[in-house]
Amino acid sequence: MFDKIKQIMELKSKMDEIKKKLDAERIEAASNDGLIKIVMNGSQEVMEVTVAPEFSSQNNEKFAKQLKETISRAIKLSQQVAAKRMGEVTGLGGLPGM
Repeated sequence: MFDKIKQIMELKSKMDEIKKKLDAERIEAASNDGLIKIVMNGSQEVMEVTVAPEFSSQNNEKFAKQLKETISRAIKLSQQVAAKRMGEVTGLGGLPGM
């Protein structure tokens, strides 16, 4: 039983280490036209949103659509980073969807 507790404690320590690495990771995503840029960390917290000054001349509907697409792109990238980090610990990084 002590071995199981030790394994759990080691896994928790590794997971805490991964969390720190993900928090420090910077993932950048930009809209297709480059007018919107989102920076988030590997824990999917938005750190920065940058909107180019020339975007202000465009309509709100287009802005909202591009902002949504850019945030979604940033989330996907951060999920890929998180899966890679988790794969380093679990050894399952080569599986599809991981």
